Amino acid sequence: MLPSELLIDAFDRVRETVHAAVADLTDDQLAVRLDADANSIAWLVWHLTRVQDDHLAGVSDLDEVWTAAGWSDRFGLPFPDAAIGYGQGSADVAKVRVPADLLLGYHDAVHAQTVAYLRDDLTDDDLERVVDERWDPPVTLAVRLVSVVNDTLQHAGQAAFVRGIVLRAT
Repeated sequence: MLPSELLIDAFDRVRETVHAAVADLTDDQLAVRLDADANSIAWLVWHLTRVQDDHLAGVSDLDEVWTAAGWSDRFGLPFPDAAIGYGQGSADVAKVRVPADLLLGYHDAVHAQTVAYLRDDLTDDDLERVVDERWDPPVTLAVRLVSVVNDTLQHAGQAAFVRGIVLRAT
């Protein structure tokens, strides 16, 4: 299996987990917070998708799907277009109230761009390219892509956990 195929499989798993966490939930269920400062499913999925979109654009010649394809306008969130959820507080989490089809549509668009990049543009030699020199050791493309998989899959799992609690309560 090629590294690009392995990464595509990993991102496919993120997508499957996101779809399973969001499927058939109402807007209210997506917005449930287990306590006053907990993240909702809607915020978790928006955030993990923004991270994937932002970080992939940051290491490629691609534009962010969020702005280039008009998702920012469709979501209508009161955040700057560059916001990805990092450092947001409880009040910001509460502002992410969006329907399942919007969340999944944006996630699917980011997933499609990610897979196309990995399948069509990524070479094995690219994986050693340094993409961030602010760290010691500097971060390579391979490390950044694995980091994105790790972060997004953790948040997708959190969304799935919250879904389980939400459904048990109804």
